[in-house]
Amino acid sequence: MTGPFDDLLAANARYADDFSLAGFDGVAHAGVAIVTCMDSRIDPLGLLGLQPGGAKILRNAGGRVTGQALSALVLAVHLLGVDRVLVIPHTRCAMATASESELRDQVGAASGLDASGETFGAVADQEAALRADVARVRAHPLVPDSVAVGGFRYDVDTGRLEHLV
Repeated sequence: MTGPFDDLLAANARYADDFSLAGFDGVAHAGVAIVTCMDSRIDPLGLLGLQPGGAKILRNAGGRVTGQALSALVLAVHLLGVDRVLVIPHTRCAMATASESELRDQVGAASGLDASGETFGAVADQEAALRADVARVRAHPLVPDSVAVGGFRYDVDTGRLEHLV
């Protein structure tokens, strides 16, 4: 009998054959935390030249600093060696190119169900949202001034990172 995850389990078996992170302490060894989008075109470690173990990576639709992301950043700063936070939305993001209403309509059409009660977090002005997210991290009472917080935009067509805030 085959299942929908068999290819992934087989790939995991090959990965585990050469697994080298056993016993890793879980600290962000480059002192980096990244908040970015769930978009599969983004390789958060690769775009910064980091390896597994270098950064804490928080992903969600649009790469927003949500309440949950902010709580995770506080933990990362105080318990996991983070002293630099990068907030990284990206070009051609569905969250920045469609309205909340359009996203609800698209999800409703794809699912055949009513999505009118959902909130997806569409962003009308990506740069303004980025500035607000960076300010939110910097202003949190449990994120000390010694933590560098920056806002960037990743270009999914060139691989370049632009420092905006």
